[in-house]
Amino acid sequence: MSSPRTGSIGVPHAVRHVPVRAGLRGAVSAAATTAVRTPELTIGALGVVIAAAFSWVPSLWYDEAATVTSAQRSWPQLWAELHTVDAVHGLYYALIHVWFWLVGYTPFTLRLPSALAVGVAAALVVALGRRIGGKRLGITAGIVFLLLPRVQWAGTEGRPYATITTLSVCLTLVGLTALRRSRRGRATGWWVAYGVLAVVAVAFNVYLSLAVVAHAVALAWTLLAERHDLRLATFSRTGRMPGAPLVTRRFLVRWVAAAATAAVVVTPFVLVVSSQAKQIGWIKGIGTGTFRQVFSTAWFGASGPYAAMAWTLMAIGVATALVHARRQAPSARALVRAQAVRVALPLVVVPTTVLLLATALGERLYSPKYASLSLPFVAVLIALALTLIRPKALLAVAVAALVVLSVPTAVVVKGPEAKSDSTWAQAASIISTERAARPSANEGVVFGSVYRHPTTTAEIIKVSYPEAFAGLTDLAVGANGADQGVLWNRNADLASTVPARLGDIDTVWYVGGTSRTIRPELKAVLAERGFRPVHNWQTGKVIMTEFVRS
Repeated sequence: MSSPRTGSIGVPHAVRHVPVRAGLRGAVSAAATTAVRTPELTIGALGVVIAAAFSWVPSLWYDEAATVTSAQRSWPQLWAELHTVDAVHGLYYALIHVWFWLVGYTPFTLRLPSALAVGVAAALVVALGRRIGGKRLGITAGIVFLLLPRVQWAGTEGRPYATITTLSVCLTLVGLTALRRSRRGRATGWWVAYGVLAVVAVAFNVYLSLAVVAHAVALAWTLLAERHDLRLATFSRTGRMPGAPLVTRRFLVRWVAAAATAAVVVTPFVLVVSSQAKQIGWIKGIGTGTFRQVFSTAWFGASGPYAAMAWTLMAIGVATALVHARRQAPSARALVRAQAVRVALPLVVVPTTVLLLATALGERLYSPKYASLSLPFVAVLIALALTLIRPKALLAVAVAALVVLSVPTAVVVKGPEAKSDSTWAQAASIISTERAARPSANEGVVFGSVYRHPTTTAEIIKVSYPEAFAGLTDLAVGANGADQGVLWNRNADLASTVPARLGDIDTVWYVGGTSRTIRPELKAVLAERGFRPVHNWQTGKVIMTEFVRS
């Protein structure tokens, strides 16, 4: 007796022999193909990941705390503040206000918009490089951009500098598009977009007006170069005539119209910002350290060797492109690379030159961080030198070497004290840990001044790390900064204010800086009420004392 037959299902031959591993390989291959075909998205996404990783580690510092306190105020309070201080950052504060309303505040959420801006800027750098020099230049420039130490710094900074780079390269791309579309006679919308974006950019940060000035230089340089080439071709024996000009008088008229309209619109804003110039009184005049700031700090993270390498590459890229374009019969590639120099070099040179000249004339405007708008174009000039390397394998090796050189800076900018040697996070952690041991204690706090900021109290640390100070009564505050339209609260007279607010408080914390400390005065006031210091801590330039009622 035979066993019953089992049922079976026929499987088509093509399906039966497709292993899972092959399917995975196909998916990986498809992803790799997409990454290669859309380098803007790939490098942009990589930029976001690199900038956002461990961005919560560095302690907040003074400038970032200004963002936090401004963005967390009500709209009327923020509007009142901008009439007295920081109008230059008003649009940025408004955007972060909305962002905090959506996601809440933490050091990570404060810095995440900058990481996103770095990613967008990197994608736009790739697009710009492809537009003015080809795919290889675009991809190389995008990678170089992400490796620049100042870009890595800006991506972990709760300030507008990363977005400034984004707007700078975006404005340049829109201008180039308008210029090229004008050759087809259908560019009115692009010139309108250029003017509108210029208004938005300058409203976001007034220094972006220097990008528009640099565009004027680039246009004038291109016009003169094209006229020179035309004259040479006319009198040359070869009779080789250049192609249609990229810049003509008609194009210049359209650019002037867009730029002038934007200038008229933003003039009231610029006047308001100028009236608050005293807030950058900390900027020093031209001195012995200025060269170091321009050479290494502004774009290369104060790393001398990295800066020397980068400046050398930029010089090679510029010189080679311009020399090759001046040959008797330059190749199309040489002409394209020369035009890339005419676009990028003014955006590197003009902003810094204008700020240095203004500073030399007494208007102190130059600070390395204000040169951030040039970062995309620094990357393009470096990439011009790197893309001289043939074949592709050697270019990949050169880029890999640049990655290795950038690792130390990438590690430093993510360190706990990377932001102006700030140790506020450590100070808040100490207070949080000590308070956790006595959860039911009735506690108060007195904030002294902050190191290097004598008119600002250490309440700035509470603003940055509010959870550590939750439930503490401020015993000394006299004037509320939000109500008065200024950044920070101010203390009242300790001898009269502190005793009146003690009540049944049994523990008082003092938090302040190591300079101009009011701790001795507070100690005397508290001693009269039976308090004695029991613990002292110091982390960096922050000192803390715990007073307990006897």
